[in-house]
Amino acid sequence: MNMNIKPKLKFIDIINMNVGFFGIQYSFGLQQSAVNPIYDMLGASPHEIPLLNLAGPMTGLLIQPIIGALSDKTWSPRFGRRKPYFFIGALMCSIALLIYPFSSSLWMAAGLLWILDVGNNTAMEPYRAFIADKLNDDQQPTGFQAQSFFTGLGQTLVNLSIFIFPMLFLGTTGSLPTWIYASFFLGAACSIGSVWWSMKTTPEIPPTPEELEEMKNSPLSIFSPIIDIASAIKDMPKVLWQLALVYLFQWYALFCFWQNSAKSIAQSVYKTNVYQNNPTYSEAVSWSGLVNGWYNIVMFIVAFSLVYFAKKYTPKMVHVFCLMLAGIGLLAFPMIENKYLLFPAITGFGIGWASMMGIPYLIVVSEIPKERYGVYMGIINMMIVIPMLLQTVSFGYILENFLNDDPGKAITFAGVLLLIAAVATVLIKAKPPKEINENINFGGGH
Repeated sequence: MNMNIKPKLKFIDIINMNVGFFGIQYSFGLQQSAVNPIYDMLGASPHEIPLLNLAGPMTGLLIQPIIGALSDKTWSPRFGRRKPYFFIGALMCSIALLIYPFSSSLWMAAGLLWILDVGNNTAMEPYRAFIADKLNDDQQPTGFQAQSFFTGLGQTLVNLSIFIFPMLFLGTTGSLPTWIYASFFLGAACSIGSVWWSMKTTPEIPPTPEELEEMKNSPLSIFSPIIDIASAIKDMPKVLWQLALVYLFQWYALFCFWQNSAKSIAQSVYKTNVYQNNPTYSEAVSWSGLVNGWYNIVMFIVAFSLVYFAKKYTPKMVHVFCLMLAGIGLLAFPMIENKYLLFPAITGFGIGWASMMGIPYLIVVSEIPKERYGVYMGIINMMIVIPMLLQTVSFGYILENFLNDDPGKAITFAGVLLLIAAVATVLIKAKPPKEINENINFGGGH
């Protein structure tokens, strides 16, 4: 029998432990929605924008696996295992967000983005492992989908602040509009405040004597994260390799959509392909903000309902269905000429986005060794950022030479990739729920 049974938590306890994820995602939302306009305002040329955004995938690739490996080998009776890392990360985010609006040059803003991304990735990676540490198999779906809920909530509130604050905070301060200061200061408060709340309300489960002995025998060193990552990849369960194929198509598609959604709306709804000094394109960008805000609203509305379906039909089949909805929505997106009909199309994408943020972890978590949650959650994040890097260096060529620089075709391309990701998900050989439950009852799991 497995004597290390985790206590069942109340729903409010699961919410409290994930409140910190809200602040982290609010910070990420600011990066997605406000940083590129700041670059534009500071004089960046269009061809400089991709390089200026390199911080996101690079820090995700480098920071998250290392932090995961470090947190696996950390324990402090006072501070815990995962908490020190997401507190330090949130503190870095808050400081960077407070300073960011004072950027007086393009390269100051770019440098602060690297610090902000290091903080975000340091805070976010241990949160995945935190869920696996604290919750038993029955409650992990709720825990991971709570993170999806707070992802949607945080990014939706960012979009609302960017829409409302320009009407409340007029004029400019220094080099930038005053509303940017308000949005970033609010993000700084959310980042550290929400993480503090989760730390205050949620104690960590102490390691078993066996785990403590393992930590003692394998102490931290400057090389231990690299060794642990290499060892984990060498021993990686087959199901994670299968998930990597899904992520290759899924996350490549997402970058294609995010980069081209506003231009696709300009082309299909507003009938313009002129993007510079064009008030019509500015109107399209504004409408794309509402459309993107809607899919995040859909995300946090449906996040918890996916838990029910994952338990009833298996996480794999839920993810397949959600990816199909997202793919079909993107296939329809560039053909829509009525701007109000964009909302039903993007609803499918919002449902898919809710699944992407939580359900894949349920597919693989039962086959990840308990003592290596941190490093494997970091490796899963590598599966996310590597497709992003590939998209950054390859899609420009594809768009120019095969898609005629047509943003609508780029969105269609993304839709096809999501449907391919759905097929790849079908091919995943994950443990069926019955086998997982047997492991819980008879000691083969956690």
